[in-house]
Amino acid sequence: MNNNIRNIKEKSLSYHFDREPGKIEVVPRKECKNQDDLSMAYTPGVAFPCLEIEKDRDNSYRYTSKGNLVAVISNGTAVLGLGDIGAEASKPVMEGKGILFKRFADVDIFDLELNLKDPDKIIEVVKSLEPTFGGVNLEDIKAPECFYIEEKLKEIMNIPVFHDDQHGTAIISGAAFLNALEIAKKNIEDVKIVFNGAGAAGIACAKFYLSLGIKKENLILCDTKGVIYAGRNVGMNKYKEYFAIETEKRNLQDALVGADAFVGVSVKDVLAPDMIKSMNKDPIVFAMANPDPEIEYDVAKSCRDDVIMASGRSDYPNQVNNVLGFPFIFRGALDVRARCINEEMKLAAARALADLVKREVPEEVKKAYNLAEIEFGRDYIIPKPFDTRAFIEVSQAVAWAAVESGVAQIIPKSREEYRKQLTDRYENKIKRFS
Repeated sequence: MNNNIRNIKEKSLSYHFDREPGKIEVVPRKECKNQDDLSMAYTPGVAFPCLEIEKDRDNSYRYTSKGNLVAVISNGTAVLGLGDIGAEASKPVMEGKGILFKRFADVDIFDLELNLKDPDKIIEVVKSLEPTFGGVNLEDIKAPECFYIEEKLKEIMNIPVFHDDQHGTAIISGAAFLNALEIAKKNIEDVKIVFNGAGAAGIACAKFYLSLGIKKENLILCDTKGVIYAGRNVGMNKYKEYFAIETEKRNLQDALVGADAFVGVSVKDVLAPDMIKSMNKDPIVFAMANPDPEIEYDVAKSCRDDVIMASGRSDYPNQVNNVLGFPFIFRGALDVRARCINEEMKLAAARALADLVKREVPEEVKKAYNLAEIEFGRDYIIPKPFDTRAFIEVSQAVAWAAVESGVAQIIPKSREEYRKQLTDRYENKIKRFS
């Protein structure tokens, strides 16, 4: 273990243990300081909201915290880059999601680590929790089970269900991709793109890019066994089968010859300099494997000075960080009590992020990254994770997409009124965490 990793390990363990174990706690929202408060918070006063909810289940949103409460659920089978480490070992990550939900969007969470691997049992448990929560964030559940679990839960639940490992990466990278195309002066319908990695994030990214406008015949998906082509019968499932195309190409190197874009959610060092050299002019390279990308930023830049690159790392330009997505997507969905998070809402989130990059960057963001200037260009195609404007812009875009697509159960009087509601929330609640 080198000194840098050793220092990070010691600092992390201290962070998680010092003062009190863990990263989140439950804090009362109403006072309970005297006998009268106690009689309101619990018996006998609590009986009255119970009876109101019995009359109309929707009153649970009026008299309880359900409307701002999300379940962060994992079974620990695909935790970060650590693999199947078990439900208990996934808890630090789920608590971390709780911090990000609260810090960036004032969304409360309970993290629930399930000691289950049977997808149908997970579905049964999560469905049974619907009276408690306003939304469900699935996390770190391995593919292909994660696809089936999310699909079924979305069918049977009337609250938003969102697997962030799939859609978060897709939405954030999708926003960056739209801007990269603009810089490269390429038409999305003509772009030839190669995805490497056919797990949760890889398949979700590929599907989302089709929604953005990529043509299916121009998309090649690769996994550990190479190109997913029509007729391949090794290592396949129905989710991969959807992307099988007629092609003579059989490996990543072949697939990248003449390609316009590479999107990696796979493993480190799988992308060689010669592969980038074989791509078209102004190649778009999203090397998002964490913590080590498919190709190092400096290596990619040294072999092609026209490359437009993004990664998952904070020490390189264009970090694809899911914190730009899930807190605000849930904020918008919860505020209009959306029954689901649909494709229209995801597309709205991506486009709001893409548009935000083209506006003047606030001084506070420049200061946070110790940069004198930040301008739309090859090194700035996605907002910085600490750009607080994303809270309002993405939340509003998602909420209105829910309204316009017919899945919202609460309709704000106007965009201006909802924007003011978000601004007040930021000033009165979120800003104190900044």
